[in-house]
Amino acid sequence: MSIPMPLLDKELAWSLPSRNSNEKAFKDTRNGLYAEVTYLSQLRHDNLVKLIGYCSESDNKLLVYEYMQKGSLENHLFKRGVQPIPWSTRVSIAINIAQGLMFLHSLETQVIFRDLKASNVLLDSDFNAKLSDFGLARNGPTGDKSHVSTRVVGTHGYAAPEYIATGHLSVKSDIYSLGVVLLELLSGRRAVDEDRGSTEEALVDWAKPFLNDKRKLLRIMDTRLEGRYSKKEAQTIAALALQCLHVDPKNRPNMTDILPVLEHLRAPKDMTAPRIHSKA
Repeated sequence: MSIPMPLLDKELAWSLPSRNSNEKAFKDTRNGLYAEVTYLSQLRHDNLVKLIGYCSESDNKLLVYEYMQKGSLENHLFKRGVQPIPWSTRVSIAINIAQGLMFLHSLETQVIFRDLKASNVLLDSDFNAKLSDFGLARNGPTGDKSHVSTRVVGTHGYAAPEYIATGHLSVKSDIYSLGVVLLELLSGRRAVDEDRGSTEEALVDWAKPFLNDKRKLLRIMDTRLEGRYSKKEAQTIAALALQCLHVDPKNRPNMTDILPVLEHLRAPKDMTAPRIHSKA
């Protein structure tokens, strides 16, 4: 199997482990590969990463994607020695993520991304954000069903509590994960900081008490911003994150509610801000 050198300079790729490695890992990754190709070959949107093609040789598979020059959001938020992302760029990234989710949730058959996290948000040369890695994506419920039942997979710290407890998956599972990513953009802290060892605390548990108090919100803001952010915008995003993280999925907003609130942060100042009325 070979890939032309010009392609290597421009694209990213994901490989499938050989069958001689862990059999379960092989099957799981093969299923993820199938889901990835199925969704990305059919779906086109500015905020979804583009699948360029693939290479195949026996059990060795390789998917080739558009090149995202700035890498993952995870690296820019958490990696030491990387220039911190300015506030205005963080707001734009939040909007891009919401636009991608809005597209998936607005399809005739909704697509549940299921693995929204900072490492699955890729950034181009202008810091435009795109959702990547559709290996865990699933079609949403149809008819009058509120969820689909599935084996629990995903990433600790991002997965919705009702999904972890019951395996019931819905678009509101993505909404919870979005709330976690919004917290990461605000705080510059990981969903779960494994470096803290025995004192490990989930970001949601740590940040929630401060989200609804304008005076206390400062305590969770990323210190690397050095105070250079809009207090009003931070309060808006914090309030939105709190609603996304509601324990009861029925009380979480939909993307049709969330996206207008985020987009208004970049709208002319004389426009009336949309509001999300609490469902609690």
